[in-house]
Formats: sequence, C-alpha cells, structure tokens
Amino acid sequence: MRYSTLAVGKRFRAALVYAAGRHTGAADSALDVPACAVELVHTFSLIHDDLPAMDDDDLRRGQPTCHKAFDEATAILAGDALQALAFELLASDSALTVDAERRLAMCQLLASAAGTRGLAGGQALDLTESSAIGMESLANRHALKTGSLIRASVALGALTGSADQTTLDHLDKFADAIGLAYQVIDDVLDGTVSTDILGKDSGSDRNADKFTYLTELGEQNAREFAQNLHERAISSLDNLSMNTNLLRDLAGFTIHRTH
Repeated sequence: MRYSTLAVGKRFRAALVYAAGRHTGAADSALDVPACAVELVHTFSLIHDDLPAMDDDDLRRGQPTCHKAFDEATAILAGDALQALAFELLASDSALTVDAERRLAMCQLLASAAGTRGLAGGQALDLTESSAIGMESLANRHALKTGSLIRASVALGALTGSADQTTLDHLDKFADAIGLAYQVIDDVLDGTVSTDILGKDSGSDRNADKFTYLTELGEQNAREFAQNLHERAISSLDNLSMNTNLLRDLAGFTIHRTH
C-alpha cells in the first residue's frame, strides 16, 4: 500500500481538492482528509488497472507496478484495502470538520466516482470497446474513467468549505472540462513522450490498438481541442465571485504538462 501510494506522482487530484477547498474557505487540516481519500481511490484504481487481467502494465510512476514488485494477489489486496481506507477516512476522521449530512454526501460522491458510474464503468468500457468507437463514445469513456474522480476532487474540496449549490454547479462544469482536457493530453503524451519522462510505458495505447484523441485528431488538433476545453473551464470560473487563481493555475497545468 505504501509502495504504490507514496511513489512520486503529480497528486493532481489532491491539488484540486485543496484549491477548491481554499477558495471556499476550508482549512488545509480539514482538506487533508478528502485529499487523502481521493489519492487512495486513485492509487487503488491504478494498481488494479495495471494488472495482467486488465491493462497489463509493468511500470507506474517510474517504478515497477505493484503486481511486478510483489505479486498479483498482493496487488489486488492492496488496492482493495486502499479503497476501504479512503471511505474510512471520509466517514470518521475528526479532522474533517463538516456536519454528518455533508460527510455522508461526500462519501456518496466518492463512491459514485469510483463505481459503475465512474472509474469502474470507464475501465469496463476501455477493456471491451473496439478500436473504432467514435468520438462520442470516447468522450463518454473518459468522462467515467478519468473525469469522474477529477469532478469528485473539486466537489469534495468545495463541500469541505462553504460552497452553495450555485458555486458547486459552476465548479462542476469547470471540473468536467478539465477532466476531459486532462485525458486528451494524456492521449497525446502516451504517443509522443518517452517512457523515462512519462514514468510509465509510453505507446501503450498504440500497442493495444486503442481509439484515442491522438489517433483520431493528430497531435496538433488534439492539443487545440484541449485548449478549447481549457477555455470552457475558465469561463465557468468567471461566473464565480470568489478568488479562483489556484484552480486557474491547475487548469493551465492540465494542458501544458509534459508528463
């Protein structure tokens, strides 16, 4: 569990929790809980996605994947335990200073993002869809597999603070746009950047004959599409009266990152 969770990574989803939470008045000590919960769920999903029965990857975050470093049974159990720990933290950690109703809403939100309407559903589509699924199906797959946890990260941060429903709605539109932009750039990087820089096996989408934004649009058009999504995300933030500089910075990182 420590091996995979504490490996060097971007912690992008946790950063979204802190950014949304700080903008809505939450203390970092309270935000530590949902930030950790999101990263635990994310790491659980990576461990399981890397297994031979799924994506069969050997490298993650610059080191051997969990099942390569240990064995498949240990990797499965580590992923299971990380998911359980995420909800234990959200349900009971006293550092999360919200009322019981909001705590329950946060648990429900993360559960939905991890299940059939989120990570698990997106991975199922990724494993079963053909190499020519069309742009609409591709966007739907990524909205589940990648976008769901990014949207949850922003919402969990805002719920830790004092966000009202209007604020949550605008933040969700922001998160929806950058979630897809993040995956578009992921597709580009997978086909254009070396394994050493990525920290995982490059070219895995091409080797698996997957339909991606890079294969469909080409690098330049894919990057332009990501830029359009970035602009849509920023437009959603423009509707908010609060300071959103941290979220704007993270939106910029989404489309300009190199790994």
